[in-house]
Amino acid sequence: MNLLLVDALNLIRRVYAAQPGEDGPERAEGASTSCAQSLRRGLNECAPTHAACVFEGEGQSWRHALYDAYKAGHKPMPEALHAALDRYRETFSELGVESVSIPELEADDVIATVACKAAAAGIRVTILSTDKIFMQLLPLGVRVRDHFRGADLDAAYVAEKFGVRPDQLVDLLALAGDHGNGIPGVSGIGPKTAAGLLVRFETLEGILQAAEDLKGKLGEHLRAEAETARLCRTLVALRTDLELEINLNELRFQPAG
Repeated sequence: MNLLLVDALNLIRRVYAAQPGEDGPERAEGASTSCAQSLRRGLNECAPTHAACVFEGEGQSWRHALYDAYKAGHKPMPEALHAALDRYRETFSELGVESVSIPELEADDVIATVACKAAAAGIRVTILSTDKIFMQLLPLGVRVRDHFRGADLDAAYVAEKFGVRPDQLVDLLALAGDHGNGIPGVSGIGPKTAAGLLVRFETLEGILQAAEDLKGKLGEHLRAEAETARLCRTLVALRTDLELEINLNELRFQPAG
């Protein structure tokens, strides 16, 4: 088996943003055609036996309940694009790929849970997304592919881009924050400083234990914001243990025509 999981809104919003013209139905329709072409290319490259396009579930997730400011500054979806999402689902279905969404669950967690359970069962799994959050799954045997560059986001890419191993990426984001999602990280710590700390101390907990001996503002911030860092880690770590009523047999890829 070969399972392809598509981060649907990552694909759609990236394609929509690249379309010329003002927000409106014509732009949404043009993006729909381009999304179909992009998905078709991904299907050809990955040759899945099973596939799904995973959308965000309606309602707030457990992260909102844990942290009020989660995604507080997130740029809202253009109205015309939101109104056209059912049409996008139809387009994907016409290509033989069914869409999945579960109320109050983020697509990232649904993808992560399905991917990791499938990989543990010996199934080849590819996630189609440019979102850095999925690279934390690489150590679990999951492949992450950038459908725009036609390249895998592998351990070498993580090392070059972030300066850490894939298994350290969650700790890096806990320290540096994921500001697009309103996750603050620790004051005064950016990606480079976070990477340097992880090279020295391996893990977030190792860094927090060493903070007592770190001088200057860096040590002060780490000592004062240790619980914030741990909260941020929880927020950026994908759930892989959800109980989902998703049957892989229902996701069998059936090419159109």
